Amino acid sequence: MAKETLKQQAYNIIKDKIISCEYLPNTLLNEEKLREEVHASRTPVRDALSRLEQENLIQILPKKGIMVAPLSIREINMIHEARMLMEPYAVENYAERIPEECLQYYYKIFREENRQDSMRAFYEVDNEFHQEFIDATKNDYFQSLYERIFNQNCRLRILSGVKSGTRIEETRKEHFKIIEACMAKKWTEAAAAMRDHLFHSKQASFEAIIEERDMIL
Repeated sequence: MAKETLKQQAYNIIKDKIISCEYLPNTLLNEEKLREEVHASRTPVRDALSRLEQENLIQILPKKGIMVAPLSIREINMIHEARMLMEPYAVENYAERIPEECLQYYYKIFREENRQDSMRAFYEVDNEFHQEFIDATKNDYFQSLYERIFNQNCRLRILSGVKSGTRIEETRKEHFKIIEACMAKKWTEAAAAMRDHLFHSKQASFEAIIEERDMIL
């Protein structure tokens, strides 16, 4: 049991550093330094790396070592194509299932301009907000697909937010339009606002990744 706990802990720490972009795309990682950072022995770290490779978050390169997976133009297109098909549909057809108090919570958050939340706190709320609509479908296949793209999307969101000084505020306004329409029970309008938000998110992702050409393939 102790070994499983150590393996999970090593996995969680390394994964968090990757999806939060503390370890940037294409960064070469050193296994010995990873062991020092996560305070774990070789076995838990190697187990964690094996899992992360299966999730396409790292690549094991012969004679080179461990590389944080790059973010390709193709991957950005695939992620946003899947989201564009799924999320507006979830909003239009299932957002009515979301409790009123939950909608009010997000309405209050996204209504407030110039919030002083940390970037990490903002992205946590951002993740929760989008997840609400997927969970509302109660569709296991939607949830499984969304879980698959979640990690890569987190990296894209963080990189685009860092590169664009205005992207977080733009995102807040886009989210507010979605939640405002939901509060008014205008589901078609809310779905259109979600499409608009995803379009701008895709553009921001392209701009951030293209600017950092060493992060892409």
